[in-house]
Formats: sequence, C-alpha cells, structure tokens
Amino acid sequence: MIVLAILILAAVAALACGFVAWPIVARQTGRGRFVLAAAAALFVLGIGGGLYVDLGHPALAVRTLQGDKARDINALIGRLGVAVREHPEDPRRWVLLGQAYLSVRDPEDAAKAFDRAIAAARGHGQQFSFLYSAYGEALTQATAGAVTPDAEAAFTQALAIDPKDMAARYFLGLAAAARGNSAQALDYWNSLMADTPANSPLHADLVDRIAALTARSGGSAPDIAAMVAGLAARLAANPDDAPGWQRLIRAYAVLGDKAKAQSALAAARKALAGQPDQVAALDAEAKALKL
Repeated sequence: MIVLAILILAAVAALACGFVAWPIVARQTGRGRFVLAAAAALFVLGIGGGLYVDLGHPALAVRTLQGDKARDINALIGRLGVAVREHPEDPRRWVLLGQAYLSVRDPEDAAKAFDRAIAAARGHGQQFSFLYSAYGEALTQATAGAVTPDAEAAFTQALAIDPKDMAARYFLGLAAAARGNSAQALDYWNSLMADTPANSPLHADLVDRIAALTARSGGSAPDIAAMVAGLAARLAANPDDAPGWQRLIRAYAVLGDKAKAQSALAAARKALAGQPDQVAALDAEAKALKL
C-alpha cells in the first residue's frame, strides 16, 4: 500500500508538472523552452506553485486526475482516458495520458497516445519536436531498445523541427550505430555531448558509447583524463554542484587515482558543509568506492 501510494503521488506530481510546463514548451522555441519548462515544474514541486495557483487553475487539473474512485494509478489513467475522449482535439491531454502509460511501463499504449497527440497538434496547425521524440521513445521502449523504422522516422521528424532535439540525436545515433554507420552515429553523439552537462548521466553514457564506437572504428578514444580535468576546473569555479562532486570522485576512482579521489572528497565536504544531506550522500559514495 505504501508503494502504491508513492506511485500515485508521483504520477499526480508528474502530471501536474506537465500541465505547468506544456504552455511554455508549446509557445517557446529552441532549447531554452525546456529549461523554462523544467524551472516551472521544479517551482511547482519545490515551492508549491504560487504563480501557477495565482495565474492558472491547478484545482481543475487535480479534479481531472483525482476523484472518489481514483485510488490507484490505473484509476488515474482511467480518468485521463475520459478526459481525452471528451477533448480528443487537445494534444496536452494525450501527452499526459502517454506519460501516465509510461509510468506503468506500458510503452505500446503510450506510443498510441503520443501518436494521437501529434495528430491533435497538427489539427491546430502546430508541430512540436518533443511530441515526435516522445512517440519515438515509446516505440523504442516497446521493442526493448531497438530503434524501429517508425521510431527512426519520428526522431527524424523531431530533428527536422528542432535540430537541437536531444532525444532525437541520441536515438538516431543508436539507429546509425546499429546499421554499422559509425561516422553518422558519432556525428549525432558528439553534437549531443557538446550540449550535455558534464556531470549528467547522459554525458557519462555518451562518453562510453563514443569511446566504444570509436575504438571499433579504428579511431582514438576520447581523452577521458582531459574531460575529468575539465570537470574539476568547473567545480573549482562552481563548488555548489553536489552531483558534479560525486561524478568527479567516481571518475578519479575509476581511473585508479585514489589520492585525487580522496582529495576531491575532502574538497566536496568542505564546499557542501552547509548541506548535510549532500555530505551524507558523499559519505555513502566514498564508502561504496572504498575511499
């Protein structure tokens, strides 16, 4: 029951953030719209959504998602199903339904919902790259990670609308690599890595994929040591980045430089001394790495 309650709360939070972020994503252009959307979502989760309460109608969104019978995640999906039947021309509702299906690991139905969102947006004379990317990702999840021709077509359309679409570049790289077109895959991934924060999980994944693909192609692997040095320099200028410190400590440990890992750990503890939760996370990381 506790796990179920957490799932329900997480779903409600995600869907509420969707209501907040959608207008920003729909009206803005370029990568900045995702930053603004993320900021709006974090505002709702972290501060309570004061501006949204003042300017929007969160109670209506909650009533759409909840009710006397909404006791589990399937009930929430049922409520969204009613919403899209009543307003099939609203792409936002289809997107929220697709996200809800993904939350219960049902990518097939999620793909159908995102496909309907694309059609609804076209009905309004609109095209959004993130709708095509979401559709392509759902199709890819439905085939256990294989980028099908339909998924590749969706990602290609997303990239045509927004050449900076991050998901499209990542999955089109996977498709190219699967076909043996290493040069094209590396073009996608190198471009994407240049736009990805150095301390993010995606950056680490790209480093590994580029290194492996470059090695298979007979080229030289990326200079990992230089990347780690760059992260260390960035943290020296911005020491409040807790995830960055954890990544730096892990990187030194993986490179076998225990002394630098311990030095980075000491610097991180000092920089984050006013954040006991982050210091505890660092201690747990150090224990796992046996520092």
